Amino acid sequence: MAALAPIVVLVIVGTVVKVPFVALGPGPTFNTLGTVGDVEVVKIEGTEVDPTTGHLNMTTVAVHNELNVFEAFGYWASGEYGLVPRAQVYPPGKSTDEVKEENAADFARSEHTAEVAALHYLDKPVVLNVARVGEDAPSEGELREGDQLISVAGNPVETTSDVQEIVADLGPGNSTNFLLLRDGVETTVPVTLGARPDDPTKGYLGIGIEEVPDVPFTVDFNLADIGGPSAGLIFTLALIDKLTPGELNNGAFVAGTGTIQSNGDVGPIGGIQYKLAAASEAGAETFLVPAQNCDEARQGAPDGLRLVKVDKLTDAIDAFDALGRGEEAQLC
Repeated sequence: MAALAPIVVLVIVGTVVKVPFVALGPGPTFNTLGTVGDVEVVKIEGTEVDPTTGHLNMTTVAVHNELNVFEAFGYWASGEYGLVPRAQVYPPGKSTDEVKEENAADFARSEHTAEVAALHYLDKPVVLNVARVGEDAPSEGELREGDQLISVAGNPVETTSDVQEIVADLGPGNSTNFLLLRDGVETTVPVTLGARPDDPTKGYLGIGIEEVPDVPFTVDFNLADIGGPSAGLIFTLALIDKLTPGELNNGAFVAGTGTIQSNGDVGPIGGIQYKLAAASEAGAETFLVPAQNCDEARQGAPDGLRLVKVDKLTDAIDAFDALGRGEEAQLC
């Protein structure tokens, strides 16, 4: 009995006591050109859709929370998972549900931005609407929610970044003309720019801008219980593939990750090593890696997985063109 007592205590502690870590590892992958159940992952209605084959797989990271001592040790010993402090995934002061809600909101924004980025690439119409005007903002009383921006200081604007760059370069104190559509009528409104809070040498409006598709078809993304913004690049490519003739991916098995901006800029993500492992296990031959993740990706890349460096949306499309011609793409 005396000899068994420490073992009993160890078992109780190992199964009851929770550790302040979460386990991260390869998550499921989803072919955005395919279906989940009977529903297309990327569904387009109201226009002709080109047939697609092959794979454009978005990748995810699995997160295991509320681990006891034995579970944490088991994940660590497997070699497929890593342990990180729980606070990195679930910040102090936020509940698990709050974090999930924020991740779901990020995912929804990435879906919208992916659609807009694809439409910009395809030269299809997108309008810029003023979504909000900040209290005490330089534009308060001049610009209104619902105004459609057409040009700034005589420069046509198509994306949010167009407006931001023009306003920033003009600098504070300048009176700038905004050509806009208000209540169906074109009008010119002068606004005196303020100073940007984080850089007083740059111009500032204090408005939120929403880019709204102006096309006669609808796009729905049908993946549930996925969070974060890192599917943006792959969703954008899937839309372009379905809305253009031919096979963008040459019918091959491609996976990838990366955030997307409406102007086509691709941003870095977390957990790249786990996404690479998930893609390789699923059968991917090529993986699209955000340029800022390349160094990390090279260190943990599975054998035989081609790592294509992507800084902009056009880099991915150029890579597909090169591979289709039998040439090599720009690699990490």
